[in-house]
Amino acid sequence: MTELHSDEVFNILTGKISTAINRTFLRAFASEGIEISTEQWSVLACLWQKDKVTQQALCTITSKDKPSMTRLIDKLEKGNLVTRVSDHFDRRINLIHLTKEGLALQFKTTEIVKQIAGKTLNNISEEELNNARIVLKKIMVNLH
Repeated sequence: MTELHSDEVFNILTGKISTAINRTFLRAFASEGIEISTEQWSVLACLWQKDKVTQQALCTITSKDKPSMTRLIDKLEKGNLVTRVSDHFDRRINLIHLTKEGLALQFKTTEIVKQIAGKTLNNISEEELNNARIVLKKIMVNLH
């Protein structure tokens, strides 16, 4: 096993990179007048791919637990970005549906995300990026 330096271990354990990326997204969204979190964006991004899905499906796709997803959907609903619609076949199930306002955010936020991703991955070769993916996947497997 390769020995990590203490600062590398600290960065991994504290999620320093993730925190920096989240802050960058939040600042970029806010500068464009978009008042959503990166977690809310991740739910919207799922709905832009496939609208009218169950809360459980969103939990599975985003790896979030049910209480967290409920809070996210509540906030998105308060912001008039999504609505809960009863399933026609099983009225116990609510489908999460984009509103016009939620759909309208797709282009603007996608462009912001593309710009930040480009900046974040600048000067990183395809080979380095593939190696990072492999290592991160191995870390996730080790944690499960």
